[in-house]
Amino acid sequence: MKRELDALITQMHTAGISYSDAVRQFKKRYILEVLAHHRGNQCKAATELGMHRNTLSRTLAELHMDTAQIRKGMRRPVMSERPMLTQQRAAVNERPRTPVPAAGTQR
Repeated sequence: MKRELDALITQMHTAGISYSDAVRQFKKRYILEVLAHHRGNQCKAATELGMHRNTLSRTLAELHMDTAQIRKGMRRPVMSERPMLTQQRAAVNERPRTPVPAAGTQR
């Protein structure tokens, strides 16, 4: 990993990327990775990053990172959009169905 980082730094320096831009991009990518690991939970991400949740929130704002988009991208799709596994379909189809009484009749 150290070699990969060294190569990346060399490429960035050769390309003329400024130190502040390099640090900014690193922060953005690293924070996104930690947020993804915690499924958008800023409290847990801040703890892992060793900062207060408010500091993380402020850093996200400084980096112009839209927290709503981050959370939205990490949400699970609604049930109707999730692919159903074959076993789940079979289990749903095998469930016993209780008859619904006709209107006006008593149970």
